[in-house]
Amino acid sequence: MRYDDFRRSDDIDDRRDEAGGGGFSVPGGPGGLGIGTVLVLGLLGWALGIDPRLLIGGAEILSGGHSTYQQPFEPPRSRRTAAPKDEIGDFVAAVLGENQDRWREIFAKYNRSYRRPRLVLFSGGTLSACGMAQSAMGPFYCPRDEQIYLDTAFFKDIETRFRGCQGKSACRFAQAYVIGHEFGHHVQNLLGILPKVQEMQRGMDRVESNRLQVRVELQADCFAGLWAHHARAAREQQKKPDFLEPGDLDAALQTASAIGDDTLQKAAGRRVVPDAFTHGSAEQRKRWFLKGFQNGTIDACNTFSASARL
Repeated sequence: MRYDDFRRSDDIDDRRDEAGGGGFSVPGGPGGLGIGTVLVLGLLGWALGIDPRLLIGGAEILSGGHSTYQQPFEPPRSRRTAAPKDEIGDFVAAVLGENQDRWREIFAKYNRSYRRPRLVLFSGGTLSACGMAQSAMGPFYCPRDEQIYLDTAFFKDIETRFRGCQGKSACRFAQAYVIGHEFGHHVQNLLGILPKVQEMQRGMDRVESNRLQVRVELQADCFAGLWAHHARAAREQQKKPDFLEPGDLDAALQTASAIGDDTLQKAAGRRVVPDAFTHGSAEQRKRWFLKGFQNGTIDACNTFSASARL
């Protein structure tokens, strides 16, 4: 993946240097989701008007259901806001900037109001307007503060834990897909989709809520593909080389498959239970990413249509 000429976004809050690695002790080992975390996520989600299942569901699917206790603390108030200079931070700033630029153009085409999201880099865990963001949850979008929360250690998890790609070069576009997916949740928020879904979920049981959440996540996958479509088209219009290199698309699809609900349930030694899906199967995640990538329109990403095949 070529990203040297992507604009570096300054809309980044780099908290990786906070004391205690972001403020969470995990005595039982990394990757776990403790009962304390579940309770706090649930209470904060309820208090802030956010369906707790939106917070807990993502944490459960990435943690594999391991049980550990995690002790929060108040992180320092100091914040450094700028485009990071280290290699991984520079990459994140580049992908964020490219997403911001392309989505600004897409919203202008549809005559819709657009606001740039910010991105918080952290290590271990940090506080958000939606409660605690932590590594066990994976990347996280909070609609209340319109910020993406990312511990870049997740990129290593893609390669080693989920085996979604192999090697730093091959993994770059897979990592960009992850950022694009979280940016897709911001797009859903701006379009009024997330608030509507949250309201609908309040009257649903867990199975119904999960099914609706799968549609949310698959649409975010589609929006990630849509971004890549427009990033490629923009470079073609500017007569620049394609930003995608051989194998990049395959790496993104491999990652989408690796973090499918069925793949993760099997990896955890569990029986595949579709009613417990919150993000979609491996096949669904790949298909919807490709749909956005090939069509490049918001309408093509309507996972909520009665005729949409999930």
